[in-house]
Amino acid sequence: MCPAYQDLGLPPEVSNLTVLRTAIRRLHPDTLAVRSWRAARKRYYRDLLSAHQAARDQALSPQQG
Repeated sequence: MCPAYQDLGLPPEVSNLTVLRTAIRRLHPDTLAVRSWRAARKRYYRDLLSAHQAARDQALSPQQG
């Protein structure tokens, strides 16, 4: 799982929007202001959302063993 997603400390039940809002709040304002980093930020958000979906799938799947 993505370490950045784990650092957010959000439960798998929250919405995707909550994940994005939390991630954006944790970024430094200077990081958000640099236009040339836009593609990197989008990639970061996509990685977080895919890790969130994986956490949801794991939480919803029946416990094995």
